[in-house]
Amino acid sequence: MIGPPRRAIGPIAIGAVALAASYPPFSLPFMSFVAVTPAVLLIRQSVREEDATGAFRVGFWYGFAAQAAVLYWLIVALWHFTPLAALGYLATITLEALWSGVLFWFVVRMRLRVSAVPLAIVFPVAWTAVEWALGHQGDIRFPWLGLGTSLADARLLVQWADIAGARGVTFWLAWCNVMVVEGLLPVVGARRAVARRLVPVAATIVAAAGYGMWRERTLPVLELGTIGLVQPNEGFWEKWNPAHEDSVVTKLIRMSRQLDQDGRLGLLIWPEAAIPGYFIDHPKWDEAIARLARERRVPILTGGLNVEFHGPQSYDYFNAAFFYDSAGQRAPYAVYDKHYLVPVVERVPFIPPRWIHLQWFGGFGKGRRLPVYAAAGGRLGILICYESAFEELPRVYRRLGADFLVNITNDAWFGRTSAPSQHASHLVLRAIETRMGVARAANSGISEFVDPLGRAYDATALGTEATVVDHLRTSRVTTLYVRLGDWVGTLVVIAALGFAGVLVADEWRSRRLL
Repeated sequence: MIGPPRRAIGPIAIGAVALAASYPPFSLPFMSFVAVTPAVLLIRQSVREEDATGAFRVGFWYGFAAQAAVLYWLIVALWHFTPLAALGYLATITLEALWSGVLFWFVVRMRLRVSAVPLAIVFPVAWTAVEWALGHQGDIRFPWLGLGTSLADARLLVQWADIAGARGVTFWLAWCNVMVVEGLLPVVGARRAVARRLVPVAATIVAAAGYGMWRERTLPVLELGTIGLVQPNEGFWEKWNPAHEDSVVTKLIRMSRQLDQDGRLGLLIWPEAAIPGYFIDHPKWDEAIARLARERRVPILTGGLNVEFHGPQSYDYFNAAFFYDSAGQRAPYAVYDKHYLVPVVERVPFIPPRWIHLQWFGGFGKGRRLPVYAAAGGRLGILICYESAFEELPRVYRRLGADFLVNITNDAWFGRTSAPSQHASHLVLRAIETRMGVARAANSGISEFVDPLGRAYDATALGTEATVVDHLRTSRVTTLYVRLGDWVGTLVVIAALGFAGVLVADEWRSRRLL
């Protein structure tokens, strides 16, 4: 595909910078309301030129530049697995860019063919539908940082996610961006245009803030038992060294004993893949963890690797979490196997995992069970790594009776990029959507607690050994979002399909007239 037209290069570059700046680690909430205005301007230009095909080209390069800026850390992360990291990064942002091109083409076609439907409706529907699609692409799903998540640093404005979810916030922000453009651009009757478009934007912001203040005053927050988080800060590859792996487990146990000196913990959490191997190969690790739980009378949740054999030469392995009760028992509890796998890294797309038995790469199996464990005065559901970006699991856990969430992760492969901050920001929306507290244990940081209002506390620094002890705050409110599910996502997909049907019918009528 040839490059973008010269007139579009400036808006594309500005749009990429603006979108990247709207997400962590930058704390610029106002950016969310203008971050995609360059995309709106580019679409308006294509409509004026009556060029839907050109709009796809412009949209592709807008998406390519924007995702390249937001996801630059993928090169750092994938480098741990392959020297072809740049190709993995390129493939990811190219896929996202293709969706962006489709979005531009679709909106422009709608405006040219069905001009009665305003841009302030078509654009938010299309943007939100594409965001939905990115989270429902099977083995290549990657719903990282929806537009709604950009307001994770403005929690007051997203408390209404307990009604409409993060996707509802996305739709709102996309609408605001269109209204800002259309309110500021007109030359004739400018004052009236500003009033008609910017005043509604301001009104919705005030309404969102008002709801947020009311929710913060009225939500019944309660404290459960004391929870300890262990952040061992093991190097990404070093802990898999056979000469070092015993010391990894020894270190976890030592840090845990220091953390629970007075025996007051209701739950102890170790991060994703904290155990550097299979228990079947290292039964002494299993025994040591059980002994710690039994002696301290504290349940332990740890990340590790699980394996299921289907015959002498057939097996599946999983990125998993294991639960030990306060008596040191693990066998009575189902193992949680990760459901949503990182494309390529954990699962090569569309290939049966048993074809790929390269250790730690590409062939992980998908989990099927959703166990809910009892500890720390409540019931908990588990999210491993980037499962925090998916809204379905927390919602299902709440319906199954969970009182809080545990997110275990290993962000060491991100290095000191913006990815750890981006990753942690998803939990703000998950906590608000379900009104559940979250305990997050990360190998190298950020480990933290998040209360049901999305407020993080006791957050650790990156790249340090750390332990954290605190009460987990949660609520027992069942939100409308939990009851109804992702109703905004469903509606925008239906609307987008309806618009597509109108375009098909219009095209068919045009050809018949010829």
